[in-house]
Amino acid sequence: MYWNEKMETLGKEDLLSLQEKRLKKLVRYSFDNVPLYRKKFKDAGLRPDDIKDLGDASKIPFTYKDDLRDSYPFGMFSVPLDETIRIHASSGTTGNPTVVGYTKEDVDVWTEMMARCMVATGCTDKDVVQVSYGYGLFTGGLGLHYGSEKIGATVVPASGGNTKRQLKLIQDLGTTAIACTPSFALYLSEVAKSMGQDLVNSQLGIGILGAEPWSEGLRQRIEENLGIKAYDIYGMSELCGPGVSVECEAQNGLHIWGDHFLVETIDPVTEEVLEPGSKGELVFTPLTKYALPLLRYRTRDISMIDWEECECGRCHPRMLRVMGRSDDMLIIRGVNVFPSQVEHTLMGIEGVGDNYQITLTKKGPMDVISLDVEVTGETFSDKVGDMVGLKNRIENELRSDIGITIQVKLVQAGSIPRSEGKAKRVIDLREE
Repeated sequence: MYWNEKMETLGKEDLLSLQEKRLKKLVRYSFDNVPLYRKKFKDAGLRPDDIKDLGDASKIPFTYKDDLRDSYPFGMFSVPLDETIRIHASSGTTGNPTVVGYTKEDVDVWTEMMARCMVATGCTDKDVVQVSYGYGLFTGGLGLHYGSEKIGATVVPASGGNTKRQLKLIQDLGTTAIACTPSFALYLSEVAKSMGQDLVNSQLGIGILGAEPWSEGLRQRIEENLGIKAYDIYGMSELCGPGVSVECEAQNGLHIWGDHFLVETIDPVTEEVLEPGSKGELVFTPLTKYALPLLRYRTRDISMIDWEECECGRCHPRMLRVMGRSDDMLIIRGVNVFPSQVEHTLMGIEGVGDNYQITLTKKGPMDVISLDVEVTGETFSDKVGDMVGLKNRIENELRSDIGITIQVKLVQAGSIPRSEGKAKRVIDLREE
């Protein structure tokens, strides 16, 4: 079994010392090899030697997704293409895609981090891991693939989609661990039930789920419907791909590999650095990635950082599950609303199904938010009073938890479109 005990249990002071050493090296390297960083430092009146310790990190200018888009395709690469052995990219649905390059050493580091992630969730060389993230320019599939192979597990490169085929593979190949989005895991359980396939009592035991925010309530439903322990994994292509952090078997926060990433939380509006334990936007500096070095990359993901040692023995900082995104935040009548807050409330109400969809419209100058909520088959009733009672309860609990009135419409199970990838939870019609 793969287990980097020395590094994963490194004490906080030793870890901070290593981060400081690697940060100073990265700052100098980025300044010398990436024109954008020379310009950012010049505009800020900084020199690399001004970054003397971790306390100076806040002086470094932020890097934004638009920096990568504006530098499309290779403007932020620090090495020539003949030293770049891999390229990944985002979909580019909102402009130029973000193109990410890797040297051989970058891929080796990423693979090692992914191996740590697999072991943290309980995977061993005895497991059959079905990778149901997309392969290709998206980093998810290959990241989980390489990490699984590193620990000696048997990999089933199923990729995304083809739900019935995925279920056949689980059954016929003896899949013990599956890696996919939380929404696809739910969809698998739904289709399996319709086909009479019993996932709860199958050999499947581990789910490594990520690529979209999901709540604790949704985790409980996935675990019940598939008969697994579901672990959250975090990453993004700009930072390396999946593998930046992962939950261990204690399921009490995601371990960030602090020898490879410096993490901060900031106020997304004022950009002030916050103390550990404060809710804010995550800012990452990959300390060991060199084809595309990044300094203080703003992820837009909202979470909290905890430095307490985990019961598993790992000593690196942990992040709580992503609570939402600063750029996905809905501002409705002056109230900040994250889709994950809505999900958290819904998953705690008996009779509510697994799927929901938020719709945003305008009534005159006012933003209006409405919510379609699937009801479980056992709960859906022809009795008007029963349905009105459930609708009122949902609206009351949402008002209590979030602070605004959301108009709820109850719909039959299966009526909201399903996704074999990331679920589309918000439909914004305000600009139409």
